[in-house]
Amino acid sequence: MESLKKFLNLTALVCLASSILIVKSVTSFAAGLGDVVINEVAWAGTSDDSNDEWIELYNPTSLEIDLSGWFIEDDTTTKYEIVSGKIAPHGYFLIEDNEDSVKNLTANAVIGLSLANAGDSLVLKDTAGLVVDSVNASGGAWYSGNATSKATMERIDPLVKVDSATNFGTAVAGNGAVGINGGSILGTPAGANSVYAGHGPEVSIASATASIGENVTVSIDAKDIVDLYGYGFEINYDPSVLSYISATESSFLKADLKETSFSVALQNGVEGTVIVGDARLVNPPSGVDGSGKLLDIVFNVKNTTSTTTALSFGASSFLADTIGDMVTKFTGTTITIGSSSALNITNLKISAGQERYSFGLTWDQIAGSTYVVKRENVNGTYEIIKEGSDNFYVDNTKIVVGVEYSYQVFAVKNGITGGASSISGTETRGLKGDSDRSDRIDGKDIEKLARSFGSEYADEEYDALKDFNYDGIIDGADLIVIGANFGLKY
Repeated sequence: MESLKKFLNLTALVCLASSILIVKSVTSFAAGLGDVVINEVAWAGTSDDSNDEWIELYNPTSLEIDLSGWFIEDDTTTKYEIVSGKIAPHGYFLIEDNEDSVKNLTANAVIGLSLANAGDSLVLKDTAGLVVDSVNASGGAWYSGNATSKATMERIDPLVKVDSATNFGTAVAGNGAVGINGGSILGTPAGANSVYAGHGPEVSIASATASIGENVTVSIDAKDIVDLYGYGFEINYDPSVLSYISATESSFLKADLKETSFSVALQNGVEGTVIVGDARLVNPPSGVDGSGKLLDIVFNVKNTTSTTTALSFGASSFLADTIGDMVTKFTGTTITIGSSSALNITNLKISAGQERYSFGLTWDQIAGSTYVVKRENVNGTYEIIKEGSDNFYVDNTKIVVGVEYSYQVFAVKNGITGGASSISGTETRGLKGDSDRSDRIDGKDIEKLARSFGSEYADEEYDALKDFNYDGIIDGADLIVIGANFGLKY
């Protein structure tokens, strides 16, 4: 029996050791051509410092790869060795000349780089010295990038294994990364390239038109999704123009009625960056396919002189499938802030309506516009009382003699709202205290007021015709008005 126990224990240890070896083999398999690619090269440095160069590697495979001992040959004369580090499946590995070359991202390796603006050849080799990828291997000028704007050289499709100038382009946008002094980097370190045109998914922020003082809703949409399990977005905006209101998850990740873990917050509670995350609560992991809306975000447009404002994805934004991060093209947007000055109401007038206890409002027509008319309530807020295309309105809703009523009129065109034009008026045709409109102050007015006595605005018993001083409560002050005018006939 004792020998049997020893045999079983030995067997368990052998199985455990085998499993450890299997796990280890996932991260140290023999790499083949294109298993890791040179994805982006900042050979011109950054706008903050031309010496702050960096190189980004990308892993298009579904396995983690150990890069320890790998190196990049620069013109066969210089070797940039990665002492240690692993690159995640569908992940990025950032090699920086110094830790602050990309100030808001942590380098995966810090290696003193010296890339010639005139051009270098870069060859990535594994520990055995076998070529895994090359860029500009024949030498000569860089395929792309710009020494003046400091735009990086970006790979167009990481699945193309041929060293070809046609598979590289000059960065056309950044992803929120900054240089040592905070200047924007025209490139996408640790993120999908701005010129990416491969076979993976795309995420974009829909364009929108907004007006000052109004809320604007923008959607974040995904296209050509395969096996989406979760996502995380860093959405940057100008806090002097926009103020974050809310975000709402769509049903895309819940396509098969699975639960999700949607979360959203301002970074450190400060306006300027919205952090969004979501994942399917499914184990073992399973994803969803297709195209559709991931979420909506609502902003308020502040009083600003800007005519446009940008929304962009930060460097940490990602999509993940059931294995890991997916290479994804992220596209921001520009919100157009319409000029409202051309929509300002002109020549607004108020006059007594044809019938007593009414006002007539008129204003100049603005071609193609509709109009919103608001009246001030007893609590000081303005309530919409009319929407339409006519440039006039008659208000005959419970108008009390002797009360000053204030109005605001707005023009709306193509989703843009002009500034408010305000005006006030007071009805004088009638008797103050005549709640039943009999043209005489008598016992009926006392009896009717009594039925609402003590009620406040929004109470069921409240009647605006009996609130003679328009203060939101029917009380002794209103009874005094009746007493002071009792017996008068209009």
